[in-house]
Amino acid sequence: MISWWGALIGLALAIFLILRKLDPVYSLLLGAIVGAIIGGAGLEGTINILVKGEQSVMGTVLRVLAAGMLAGVMMDSGAAETLARTIVNKFGDRLAIFALALATMVITAVGVFIPVAVLIVAPIALEVGRNMHISKLSLLVALSGGGKAGNIISPNANTIAAAKGFGLELSQVMIADFIPAVIALIVTVVVARMIRKKGRAVLEQDLEDSTKTIKQSDLPTFKQAIVAPVIAIVLLLLGPIGTICHLPLLAKVNLDATYVLPFAAIIGALAMGKGEKIKSYAQTGVSRMTGVVMILIGAGAIGATITASTFPELLIDLIKASHVPGVLLAPLSGILMAGATASTSTGVILATGSFAKSILGFGVAPLAAAAMVHTGAIVIDQLPQGNYFHVTANAMHMDIKERSQGIFYEFLVGGSAMLTATILYGFLHLL
Repeated sequence: MISWWGALIGLALAIFLILRKLDPVYSLLLGAIVGAIIGGAGLEGTINILVKGEQSVMGTVLRVLAAGMLAGVMMDSGAAETLARTIVNKFGDRLAIFALALATMVITAVGVFIPVAVLIVAPIALEVGRNMHISKLSLLVALSGGGKAGNIISPNANTIAAAKGFGLELSQVMIADFIPAVIALIVTVVVARMIRKKGRAVLEQDLEDSTKTIKQSDLPTFKQAIVAPVIAIVLLLLGPIGTICHLPLLAKVNLDATYVLPFAAIIGALAMGKGEKIKSYAQTGVSRMTGVVMILIGAGAIGATITASTFPELLIDLIKASHVPGVLLAPLSGILMAGATASTSTGVILATGSFAKSILGFGVAPLAAAAMVHTGAIVIDQLPQGNYFHVTANAMHMDIKERSQGIFYEFLVGGSAMLTATILYGFLHLL
């Protein structure tokens, strides 16, 4: 058994190195090694802990790679852009902010990574902002808030990590996070409308600089674009729907994301008449997921170091002694880990790997724990040390100071989802 202080030093070292811009994978591995060794595991014991940690994340790795296939198809085929433009056009100028937030939410919810979703919708948002005199700050909040709402109900890496971290099916977490996502969308629209005149206006130069990677004529139709996400969602939800509707045969259907997501991606590509490009879509998906998979490896190591230590038991004892509701450890761990790494997926991976045992030790149901950790991870994951901050700044043609003004408003959106999940599932025990 590793000492609690050794494990904590290892975790603190890993976070410090990440903040100092060392590669996150090496930061996590170094933190795990140092924590295990000074915690008393010895050289051979440290290797055993690291190997055990890597084995524990292999299931998540498979599902993350599978999600990459769907993401590659949605991004490179133009399907995501078609969805965005259709939603914005249908709602019109009067509901422009709602349409932009909803478009980003939908694109993220169907498997596109949130930074990419913002990049896809940003040119459309700038056009709308110029015509409707909506500030860039308001547009940013609409896109980022909508993306956060979609991110917690998507088959993305963070949702997969939240599910597998607590031994759940991906569809279970997606369903549990639906109500918090809706609340986040509502808060996004309210906040974005309140600040629609705050900050700089969209300039003509912003529109000229907005690049479109896919020609309008090459975009699929809306009916073609929704084939892949609809197939994926329907297949993933067959079992839960059967359980809810008391249909025994359907309830026994347990389709895993490992094969559902690639299958849906291939059918979607064929429906768009782009079957010959499946190989390139797959390459895009794998390249996008490579970084996440590597972080999973590092997070598995640091997570195993902490769970092999006396820290989980000590943490439970400290919280009980302070009379703080133990259920709060779930959202707080998500907030702290995602805030430290400025990444939703890395935050969820670290929080589940490091604190799952302690959270469950308070009697919290696994699904409730997953929902609270997951929603907690979107509260302050937009901090400047992460790439999301800078990607979104570039997409909206903002400088660092202007982009920083959005952090508080994004915090309100993420916080609303986290509070909703904590109240519903942590205190009211609705799951």
